[in-house]
Amino acid sequence: MDNQENKLIIWGRNPVIEALKAGRSLEKILIAHDSHPPKELLELAEKRKVKLQKVPRQKIEELAGTKKTQGVIALVSPIKYIDENKLLKKIIEENGILLVLDHITDPQNVGNIIRTAEVLGANGILLPKERSSPINEVVVKSSTGAVFHIPIAKVGSLRQTLENFKKMGGWVVVVEKGGKDIDKIKYPFPLALVVGSEGKGVSKSVIDIADIIATIPMKGKVTSLNVSSATAIALWEAIKQKI
Repeated sequence: MDNQENKLIIWGRNPVIEALKAGRSLEKILIAHDSHPPKELLELAEKRKVKLQKVPRQKIEELAGTKKTQGVIALVSPIKYIDENKLLKKIIEENGILLVLDHITDPQNVGNIIRTAEVLGANGILLPKERSSPINEVVVKSSTGAVFHIPIAKVGSLRQTLENFKKMGGWVVVVEKGGKDIDKIKYPFPLALVVGSEGKGVSKSVIDIADIIATIPMKGKVTSLNVSSATAIALWEAIKQKI
């Protein structure tokens, strides 16, 4: 396993339930005195032998840094990332899809993307160690707990890792302007699908090793999409061909 992030505090009923379902190591769950958590959460906590503690709602909100907690937070042991070589091997063996987030720093976007990837059936997520959002509380919340159900690796060099992936038999498709219309592409598998930040797009060093550049055609007057929306479109096109 890779290095650990700082300890997480996650909030909201569904993210806490998903963390329990996924077998995450929770130190304890704090519940506001005036809150009535769902039966499923209480049963899962008992089954996993996770300590429940009643505290004032003010304490819950102070720890979470938000009032949108639904009266429940969990102290989660540090996120552990899967070894990059294990992840690449998994994608190759499963003839699957690796979603690569190239320097996306907004945690809300990262969480939304991870949620979409898990729902649609991507096999793993790859992130760079530098200039990328950490898997923090905002990511966990916006992913609705999906972050606990999909393997994630962090690497020092996206280009080097993707070059290794290609040597193992994988293909790299970059979602960027100036390429072939995304609905006219025959996706090769196993596949690394790369999306970049809204401001800078995919790094030139990664574009240089891409097998295919896929472009989402724009017909409106607004000529750009939010990165999470663009990722959903690109991933769905790939998933359709894999099913």
